[in-house]
Amino acid sequence: MHKRLLLISSSRIHGQEYMAYCRQDILDFWGPVKELLFIPYAAFDQAAYTEMVRSRLEPFGFQIRGLNEVADPLAALAEAQGVFTGGGNTFLLVHTLYQTAVMAALRERVLAGMPYMGSSAGSNITCPTLKTTNDMPIIMPPSFETLGLVPFQINPHYLDPDPTSTHMGETRADRIREFHQLNSAPVVGLREGGLLRVEGDQMQLLGVSGVRLFRSGESPEEFAPGADLSFLLQA
Repeated sequence: MHKRLLLISSSRIHGQEYMAYCRQDILDFWGPVKELLFIPYAAFDQAAYTEMVRSRLEPFGFQIRGLNEVADPLAALAEAQGVFTGGGNTFLLVHTLYQTAVMAALRERVLAGMPYMGSSAGSNITCPTLKTTNDMPIIMPPSFETLGLVPFQINPHYLDPDPTSTHMGETRADRIREFHQLNSAPVVGLREGGLLRVEGDQMQLLGVSGVRLFRSGESPEEFAPGADLSFLLQA
């Protein structure tokens, strides 16, 4: 089936409201679909999170139904026109997806053609694992394996090293190099303001920020908005 994904690094960029910078990209992606099932599992207060997303996205023309608001999450997922998973703590998100059996069901629906949008942690879980999240492991999920909808890893909110900083700890690039000491999957350093749109076997970089691509044993590469990154789907 034709796989459709919109993977957003961050719901906000400095100086702008929620999803304002990528509003048109979101509207273009969803087209006639206006009813979205929202997964708020990356937050402890799921009700408040759902209400916040509803208040921000309803002006875009969407109707939002929170997975926390239904009696049977799997039945709601089976009927959904499309799913949006928000950001927050990736470990909590993955733990709850496994706990509710939504992980496997969500993967099946997306592979069958249901459109999916993620932001931050919601984008991270489309990768083979959660290993390139920036979040603290506040809870232990049953597995680090996630949806595996793309064959590469995403590091959301990627930060470039600051040459003027006096910070002596590891940079984000250092952390990704550590990942590649034990793992081979490419890592897309998705800066705030960047998003990836997947349509079948095609992937394009959208938004206002470029990405830094890390591959094991190779020098990082830079790609600007508009770049065709379809080759990563064959990784």
